[in-house]
Amino acid sequence: MAPGNVMFMVFILFVIIVFLSLFMYFIPLGLWISAYFAGVRVAIFRDLVGMRLRKVPPREIIRPKISATKAGLDVRQDRMEAHYLAGGNVNAVILALISADKANIPLTFERATAIDLAGRDVLQAVKVSVNPKVINTPVIAAVAKDGIQVKATARVTVRANIDRLVGGAGEETIIARVGEGIVTTIGSAGTHKEVLENPDSISKTVLGKGLDSGTAYEILSIDIADVDVGENIGAKLQADQAEADLKVARAKAEERRAMAQAREQEMKARVQEMSAKVREAEAQVPKAMAESFRNGNLGVMDYYRMRNIQADTDMRTSISDSGQDGKDQIHDV
Repeated sequence: MAPGNVMFMVFILFVIIVFLSLFMYFIPLGLWISAYFAGVRVAIFRDLVGMRLRKVPPREIIRPKISATKAGLDVRQDRMEAHYLAGGNVNAVILALISADKANIPLTFERATAIDLAGRDVLQAVKVSVNPKVINTPVIAAVAKDGIQVKATARVTVRANIDRLVGGAGEETIIARVGEGIVTTIGSAGTHKEVLENPDSISKTVLGKGLDSGTAYEILSIDIADVDVGENIGAKLQADQAEADLKVARAKAEERRAMAQAREQEMKARVQEMSAKVREAEAQVPKAMAESFRNGNLGVMDYYRMRNIQADTDMRTSISDSGQDGKDQIHDV
Protein backbone atom coordinates (compact mmCIF):
# COMPACT_ATOMS: atom_id res chain seq x y z
CA MET A 1 0.00 0.00 0.00
CA ALA A 2 1.29 3.39 -0.97
CA PRO A 3 2.40 5.72 1.84
CA GLY A 4 -0.13 8.30 0.71
CA ASN A 5 -2.99 5.87 1.11
CA VAL A 6 -1.77 4.93 4.61
CA MET A 7 -1.68 8.56 5.69
CA PHE A 8 -5.16 9.12 4.24
CA MET A 9 -6.55 6.11 6.14
CA VAL A 10 -4.92 7.31 9.38
CA PHE A 11 -6.47 10.75 8.85
CA ILE A 12 -9.91 9.23 8.21
CA LEU A 13 -9.59 7.09 11.35
CA PHE A 14 -8.60 10.16 13.40
CA VAL A 15 -11.58 12.10 12.06
CA ILE A 16 -13.90 9.23 12.93
CA ILE A 17 -12.52 8.99 16.48
CA VAL A 18 -12.88 12.75 17.01
CA PHE A 19 -16.41 12.68 15.61
CA LEU A 20 -17.43 9.76 17.82
CA SER A 21 -15.87 11.48 20.88
CA LEU A 22 -17.76 14.70 20.20
CA PHE A 23 -20.93 12.78 19.47
CA MET A 24 -20.73 10.79 22.72
CA TYR A 25 -19.85 13.98 24.62
CA PHE A 26 -22.85 15.92 23.38
CA ILE A 27 -25.18 12.92 23.13
CA PRO A 28 -24.58 10.43 25.99
CA LEU A 29 -26.51 7.50 24.52
CA GLY A 30 -26.21 5.37 27.66
CA LEU A 31 -27.86 8.09 29.76
CA TRP A 32 -30.58 8.61 27.14
CA ILE A 33 -31.32 4.86 27.03
CA SER A 34 -31.57 4.74 30.87
CA ALA A 35 -33.97 7.67 30.85
CA TYR A 36 -36.05 6.18 28.05
CA PHE A 37 -36.60 2.85 29.82
CA ALA A 38 -37.28 4.69 33.12
CA GLY A 39 -40.12 6.57 31.49
CA VAL A 40 -38.40 9.95 31.46
CA ARG A 41 -38.84 11.79 28.20
CA VAL A 42 -35.53 13.35 27.19
CA ALA A 43 -35.01 14.96 23.79
CA ILE A 44 -31.56 14.30 22.37
CA PHE A 45 -30.89 17.65 20.77
CA ARG A 46 -33.12 19.92 22.85
CA ASP A 47 -32.20 18.45 26.26
CA LEU A 48 -28.89 16.60 26.09
CA VAL A 49 -27.12 18.79 23.55
CA GLY A 50 -28.78 21.90 24.99
CA MET A 51 -27.50 21.09 28.49
CA ARG A 52 -23.95 20.70 27.15
CA LEU A 53 -24.21 24.10 25.48
CA ARG A 54 -25.60 25.59 28.72
CA LYS A 55 -22.58 24.21 30.66
CA VAL A 56 -24.77 21.77 32.61
CA PRO A 57 -23.59 18.12 32.87
CA PRO A 58 -26.53 15.96 31.71
CA ARG A 59 -25.75 13.29 34.30
CA GLU A 60 -26.28 15.82 37.14
CA ILE A 61 -29.83 16.45 35.93
CA ILE A 62 -31.03 13.24 34.27
CA ARG A 63 -30.05 10.89 37.12
CA PRO A 64 -32.00 12.92 39.77
CA LYS A 65 -34.86 13.29 37.24
CA ILE A 66 -35.08 9.50 36.91
CA SER A 67 -35.09 9.10 40.72
CA ALA A 68 -37.83 11.71 41.12
CA THR A 69 -39.97 10.16 38.37
CA LYS A 70 -39.67 6.69 39.85
CA ALA A 71 -40.68 8.11 43.26
CA GLY A 72 -43.76 9.72 41.76
CA LEU A 73 -42.56 13.30 41.94
CA ASP A 74 -43.00 15.75 39.10
CA VAL A 75 -40.05 18.14 39.05
CA ARG A 76 -39.47 20.31 36.04
CA GLN A 77 -36.13 19.86 34.34
CA ASP A 78 -35.51 23.57 33.74
CA ARG A 79 -35.88 24.29 37.47
CA MET A 80 -33.36 21.58 38.25
CA GLU A 81 -30.93 23.13 35.77
CA ALA A 82 -31.50 26.57 37.29
CA HIS A 83 -30.69 25.20 40.76
CA TYR A 84 -27.51 23.56 39.46
CA LEU A 85 -26.39 26.79 37.77
CA ALA A 86 -27.04 28.64 41.06
CA GLY A 87 -24.50 26.37 42.76
CA GLY A 88 -26.89 23.95 44.41
CA ASN A 89 -26.77 20.18 44.86
CA VAL A 90 -29.59 18.84 42.68
CA ASN A 91 -29.17 15.23 43.74
CA ALA A 92 -29.37 16.10 47.47
CA VAL A 93 -32.50 18.19 46.87
CA ILE A 94 -34.25 15.37 44.97
CA LEU A 95 -33.31 12.78 47.61
CA ALA A 96 -34.62 15.14 50.33
CA LEU A 97 -37.89 15.57 48.45
CA ILE A 98 -38.26 11.80 48.09
CA SER A 99 -37.53 11.22 51.80
CA ALA A 100 -39.96 13.98 52.84
CA ASP A 101 -42.68 12.60 50.57
CA LYS A 102 -42.31 9.08 52.01
CA ALA A 103 -42.44 10.50 55.56
CA ASN A 104 -45.47 12.72 54.80
CA ILE A 105 -43.47 15.86 55.54
CA PRO A 106 -44.64 18.90 53.52
CA LEU A 107 -41.59 20.06 51.56
CA THR A 108 -41.71 21.87 48.25
CA PHE A 109 -38.99 22.09 45.64
CA GLU A 110 -38.61 25.84 46.27
CA ARG A 111 -38.18 25.32 50.02
CA ALA A 112 -35.68 22.49 49.50
CA THR A 113 -33.59 24.53 47.04
CA ALA A 114 -33.65 27.53 49.41
CA ILE A 115 -32.39 25.36 52.28
CA ASP A 116 -29.68 23.90 50.05
CA LEU A 117 -28.52 27.30 48.81
CA ALA A 118 -28.48 28.59 52.42
CA GLY A 119 -25.61 26.18 53.10
CA ARG A 120 -27.53 23.58 55.10
CA ASP A 121 -27.67 19.88 54.32
CA VAL A 122 -31.29 19.55 53.23
CA LEU A 123 -31.17 15.74 53.16
CA GLN A 124 -29.76 15.63 56.69
CA ALA A 125 -32.42 18.11 57.80
CA VAL A 126 -35.17 15.82 56.52
CA LYS A 127 -33.55 12.85 58.26
CA VAL A 128 -33.39 14.78 61.56
CA SER A 129 -37.00 15.78 61.09
CA VAL A 130 -37.95 12.11 60.74
CA ASN A 131 -35.48 10.72 63.27
CA PRO A 132 -34.85 13.22 66.15
CA LYS A 133 -31.27 14.04 67.05
CA VAL A 134 -29.68 14.05 70.51
CA ILE A 135 -27.32 16.94 71.38
CA ASN A 136 -25.01 16.46 74.37
CA THR A 137 -24.18 19.64 76.24
CA PRO A 138 -20.77 20.20 77.85
CA VAL A 139 -20.40 20.31 81.63
CA ILE A 140 -22.35 23.31 82.91
CA ALA A 141 -21.34 24.72 86.31
CA ALA A 142 -23.61 26.94 88.41
CA VAL A 143 -23.76 28.03 92.06
CA ALA A 144 -26.80 27.57 94.30
CA LYS A 145 -27.82 30.14 96.89
CA ASP A 146 -25.91 28.32 99.64
CA GLY A 147 -22.65 28.92 97.76
CA ILE A 148 -22.08 25.30 96.64
CA GLN A 149 -21.19 24.74 93.00
CA VAL A 150 -23.24 22.19 91.05
CA LYS A 151 -22.07 20.70 87.74
CA ALA A 152 -24.58 19.22 85.31
CA THR A 153 -24.69 17.77 81.80
CA ALA A 154 -27.83 17.43 79.70
CA ARG A 155 -29.02 15.61 76.60
CA VAL A 156 -31.27 17.68 74.37
CA THR A 157 -33.49 15.81 71.89
CA VAL A 158 -34.32 18.01 68.92
CA ARG A 159 -36.20 17.65 65.66
CA ALA A 160 -35.49 19.76 62.59
CA ASN A 161 -38.07 22.40 61.80
CA ILE A 162 -38.26 22.55 58.00
CA ASP A 163 -40.01 25.91 57.98
CA ARG A 164 -37.26 27.57 60.04
CA LEU A 165 -34.20 25.99 58.46
CA VAL A 166 -33.63 29.14 56.40
CA GLY A 167 -32.62 31.89 58.79
CA GLY A 168 -32.97 29.80 61.94
CA ALA A 169 -30.22 29.43 64.53
CA GLY A 170 -28.23 26.20 64.77
CA GLU A 171 -27.10 23.73 67.41
CA GLU A 172 -24.74 26.21 69.07
CA THR A 173 -27.66 28.45 69.97
CA ILE A 174 -29.62 25.50 71.38
CA ILE A 175 -26.66 24.49 73.58
CA ALA A 176 -26.10 28.08 74.74
CA ARG A 177 -29.76 28.59 75.65
CA VAL A 178 -30.03 25.28 77.47
CA GLY A 179 -26.85 26.10 79.40
CA GLU A 180 -28.25 29.49 80.35
CA GLY A 181 -31.48 27.90 81.54
CA ILE A 182 -29.62 25.33 83.65
CA VAL A 183 -27.46 28.02 85.26
CA THR A 184 -30.53 30.12 86.07
CA THR A 185 -32.42 27.16 87.54
CA ILE A 186 -29.52 26.02 89.74
CA GLY A 187 -28.85 29.59 90.84
CA SER A 188 -32.49 29.95 91.93
CA ALA A 189 -32.31 26.83 94.14
CA GLY A 190 -32.07 27.48 97.87
CA THR A 191 -29.46 24.78 98.46
CA HIS A 192 -27.49 22.40 96.29
CA LYS A 193 -29.28 19.51 97.97
CA GLU A 194 -32.53 20.55 96.30
CA VAL A 195 -30.87 20.19 92.90
CA LEU A 196 -29.37 16.80 93.76
CA GLU A 197 -32.68 15.51 95.10
CA ASN A 198 -34.79 16.67 92.13
CA PRO A 199 -32.65 16.96 88.98
CA ASP A 200 -35.79 16.60 86.86
CA SER A 201 -36.90 20.01 88.11
CA ILE A 202 -34.08 21.50 86.04
CA SER A 203 -35.27 19.88 82.82
CA LYS A 204 -38.91 20.83 83.46
CA THR A 205 -38.04 24.45 84.19
CA VAL A 206 -35.70 24.78 81.22
CA LEU A 207 -38.10 23.03 78.84
CA GLY A 208 -40.87 25.45 79.78
CA LYS A 209 -38.82 28.51 78.71
CA GLY A 210 -39.38 28.02 74.97
CA LEU A 211 -35.69 27.89 74.15
CA ASP A 212 -36.25 26.71 70.57
CA SER A 213 -37.77 30.04 69.52
CA GLY A 214 -36.06 31.38 66.41
CA THR A 215 -33.97 28.24 65.88
CA ALA A 216 -34.00 25.62 63.14
CA TYR A 217 -34.95 22.91 65.64
CA GLU A 218 -37.83 21.96 67.87
CA ILE A 219 -36.82 20.80 71.35
CA LEU A 220 -38.62 17.59 72.25
CA SER A 221 -37.05 16.89 75.63
CA ILE A 222 -34.22 17.94 77.93
CA ASP A 223 -32.83 15.17 80.13
CA ILE A 224 -30.24 15.74 82.86
CA ALA A 225 -27.58 13.10 82.27
CA ASP A 226 -25.34 13.79 85.27
CA VAL A 227 -25.29 16.05 88.34
CA ASP A 228 -22.25 16.47 90.57
CA VAL A 229 -21.17 18.73 93.43
CA GLY A 230 -18.26 21.07 92.76
CA GLU A 231 -16.38 23.51 94.96
CA ASN A 232 -17.66 25.57 97.88
CA ILE A 233 -17.62 28.85 96.02
CA GLY A 234 -19.21 30.78 98.91
CA ALA A 235 -16.48 29.77 101.37
CA LYS A 236 -13.81 30.45 98.79
CA LEU A 237 -15.20 33.92 98.15
CA GLN A 238 -15.35 34.63 101.89
CA ALA A 239 -11.75 33.49 102.30
CA ASP A 240 -10.65 35.65 99.40
CA GLN A 241 -12.56 38.60 100.86
CA ALA A 242 -10.98 38.05 104.27
CA GLU A 243 -7.53 37.93 102.71
CA ALA A 244 -8.26 41.10 100.77
CA ASP A 245 -9.48 42.83 103.97
CA LEU A 246 -6.32 41.70 105.76
CA LYS A 247 -4.17 43.18 103.00
CA VAL A 248 -6.11 46.43 103.20
CA ALA A 249 -5.72 46.54 107.03
CA ARG A 250 -1.98 45.89 106.72
CA ALA A 251 -1.66 48.63 104.14
CA LYS A 252 -3.52 51.09 106.36
CA ALA A 253 -1.40 50.11 109.39
CA GLU A 254 1.75 50.58 107.33
CA GLU A 255 0.45 53.94 106.23
CA ARG A 256 -0.24 54.99 109.84
CA ARG A 257 3.22 53.77 110.94
CA ALA A 258 4.86 55.73 108.14
CA MET A 259 2.88 58.85 109.10
CA ALA A 260 3.87 58.38 112.77
CA GLN A 261 7.53 58.06 111.81
CA ALA A 262 7.24 61.15 109.67
CA ARG A 263 5.68 63.10 112.55
CA GLU A 264 8.37 61.83 114.93
CA GLN A 265 11.10 62.93 112.53
CA GLU A 266 9.38 66.29 112.17
CA MET A 267 9.20 66.70 115.97
CA LYS A 268 12.85 65.78 116.35
CA ALA A 269 13.75 68.31 113.69
CA ARG A 270 11.72 70.96 115.51
CA VAL A 271 13.33 70.08 118.87
CA GLN A 272 16.78 70.28 117.32
CA GLU A 273 15.87 73.61 115.78
CA MET A 274 14.59 74.94 119.13
CA SER A 275 17.68 73.61 120.94
CA ALA A 276 19.88 75.40 118.44
CA LYS A 277 17.94 78.61 119.00
CA VAL A 278 18.21 78.18 122.82
CA ARG A 279 21.95 77.63 122.59
CA GLU A 280 22.22 80.65 120.38
CA ALA A 281 20.22 82.69 122.89
CA GLU A 282 22.33 81.39 125.80
CA ALA A 283 25.44 82.41 123.92
CA GLN A 284 24.08 85.93 123.75
CA VAL A 285 23.44 86.13 127.54
CA PRO A 286 27.09 86.81 128.59
CA LYS A 287 27.35 89.46 125.91
CA ALA A 288 24.12 91.07 127.10
CA MET A 289 25.26 91.03 130.71
CA ALA A 290 28.62 92.54 129.81
CA GLU A 291 26.83 95.23 127.85
CA SER A 292 24.54 95.87 130.85
CA PHE A 293 27.57 96.19 133.14
CA ARG A 294 29.19 98.67 130.77
CA ASN A 295 26.03 100.69 130.45
CA GLY A 296 25.33 100.60 134.19
CA ASN A 297 22.00 98.80 133.78
CA LEU A 298 23.15 95.87 135.95
CA GLY A 299 25.07 96.15 139.19
CA VAL A 300 27.27 93.69 140.97
CA MET A 301 24.66 93.03 143.65
CA ASP A 302 22.03 92.42 141.00
CA TYR A 303 24.32 89.88 139.35
CA TYR A 304 24.96 88.00 142.62
CA ARG A 305 21.26 88.07 143.46
CA MET A 306 20.54 86.50 140.07
CA ARG A 307 23.15 83.83 140.64
CA ASN A 308 21.67 83.00 144.05
CA ILE A 309 18.22 82.64 142.53
CA GLN A 310 19.63 80.39 139.81
CA ALA A 311 21.49 78.25 142.38
CA ASP A 312 18.32 77.97 144.48
CA THR A 313 16.38 76.89 141.42
CA ASP A 314 18.97 74.25 140.54
CA MET A 315 18.90 72.91 144.10
CA ARG A 316 15.10 72.63 144.11
CA THR A 317 15.20 70.83 140.79
CA SER A 318 17.86 68.41 142.08
CA ILE A 319 15.84 67.68 145.23
CA SER A 320 12.72 67.10 143.17
CA ASP A 321 14.52 64.68 140.82
CA SER A 322 16.08 62.74 143.73
CA GLY A 323 12.67 62.46 145.44
CA GLN A 324 11.06 61.09 142.31
CA ASP A 325 13.89 58.54 141.95
CA GLY A 326 13.29 57.41 145.55
CA LYS A 327 9.61 56.94 144.93
CA ASP A 328 10.37 54.91 141.82
CA GLN A 329 12.75 52.68 143.81
CA ILE A 330 10.12 52.16 146.54
CA HIS A 331 7.52 51.34 143.89
CA ASP A 332 9.89 48.82 142.31
CA VAL A 333 10.48 47.21 145.72
